[in-house]
Amino acid sequence: MIEIKNLYKNFNGTPVLKGINLNVPRGELLALIGRSGIGKSVLLKHIVGLIKPDQGKVLINGIDINSLRGKLLVEIRKQFGVLFQGGALFDSFSVYDNVSFPLREKTKFDEQQIKERVMHELEQMGLKNDGHKYPAELSGGMRKRAALARALVMEPSIMLFDEPTTGLDPIIGQTILDYIQQCHQRLKFTGIMVTHEVNKVFNIVQQIAMIHEGEIIAQGSPEAVQKQNNPIFDQFVRGDTTGPIQYI
Repeated sequence: MIEIKNLYKNFNGTPVLKGINLNVPRGELLALIGRSGIGKSVLLKHIVGLIKPDQGKVLINGIDINSLRGKLLVEIRKQFGVLFQGGALFDSFSVYDNVSFPLREKTKFDEQQIKERVMHELEQMGLKNDGHKYPAELSGGMRKRAALARALVMEPSIMLFDEPTTGLDPIIGQTILDYIQQCHQRLKFTGIMVTHEVNKVFNIVQQIAMIHEGEIIAQGSPEAVQKQNNPIFDQFVRGDTTGPIQYI
């Protein structure tokens, strides 16, 4: 379970997060939406403990991640898998070596155990025969799937997705969302997905939360949020240029 309580963060005197409160129950997937540059990725970095808040708490299964240091912080981070916006694959590693990297770094698995786990994830991602390839040899969708396999190979209980469909055409983007849905059904992880594909994730996530001007202005099931008649949420979902959200 992820609980964010009264979270504040300023950068050089500019407030970015202004008292964020957010709960993601165990096993649920939440879509985090809002304008570009509004603080969504900053919030993800707080959740994994990469940024310390000015005020407030981030509780992971009841433990404040910002109170941890050293080995305790390393241990709780083992629960996380992260799919970065650009995939963040190692260019000099093959797909197989990219996916096996977390297992080699964080477990004591022998080579046979590593191979079994890696090949299982590659097969789940439709990459069973592509383990020998390097990132430069892959299409954008294949790179994203390889990165997803690496994020899932440790079977994390928490997954963070930072705009997983960025840079992909609509069909490939939908394919990645379908893979994420399948993985969620298989592993039952608790997850947060930063995305602009609002309408496409309605059938994938259990909750939607919207950040606006540093605060959560809407949260609930997709059905409930759509019925709230929130003009900010409605404008963002429709993509209207006129309304309470002012674009410069």
